[in-house]
Amino acid sequence: MLTENMPAGAAETARKRLTAAAEDLDDNQVAGLLLDLAAEAGVVPAWEQVCLPLLGSLRGDSAAEIAMEHALSEGLRVGLDVFGREPARPLPAQGVLLAGAEHETHCLGLHALAAALRERGRGALHLGPALPWSALAGAAARVRPRVVVVWSQTPVTGRAYRLVRLRRDLPGVRVLAAGPGWIEPFPPTSAVPQRLTTLGEATLACLRGAPDAGK
Repeated sequence: MLTENMPAGAAETARKRLTAAAEDLDDNQVAGLLLDLAAEAGVVPAWEQVCLPLLGSLRGDSAAEIAMEHALSEGLRVGLDVFGREPARPLPAQGVLLAGAEHETHCLGLHALAAALRERGRGALHLGPALPWSALAGAAARVRPRVVVVWSQTPVTGRAYRLVRLRRDLPGVRVLAAGPGWIEPFPPTSAVPQRLTTLGEATLACLRGAPDAGK
């Protein structure tokens, strides 16, 4: 289910149902619809073919649309967090640490990545949005992950030099850049972090886990 595509008609129907629930400001229904969709189609197809296009279509041009966007985002976050989770029996993180870049308050993509990993029987240590770089470096030094994924939604928070510095401070750790905010060019050195552009790519990178040879 990591790479299979949903039929176009099924994806369109799912977007319409989620839109209707969001228009009603019913975040619980959004969460329920997403849970059903992820269980049927898989987390990656649900995210890439339904959630992302729907989120991208909302421009926030009116107060009503802003409220709808918030209801949709909150419902998606809850649905993603509930999917595959058993609080009494947590999956081991297995060397994967997820965090939003400093000052980055939007990290739905990391919730999707955590859900996709749980779907594959893998856990992750998810530290949430807006984690200061010093706190991220300290957490990584403490738990010694094999992979660190840092999410940036906007160029304001996607500072490539901070990722390069983090990579140099954490030898033997794969530091990966996720999200659309990383638009600055990475310096052409061996310390350049890998940039992830899709949820499927990010999931596979975390499942591989082992540091790149020579880095």
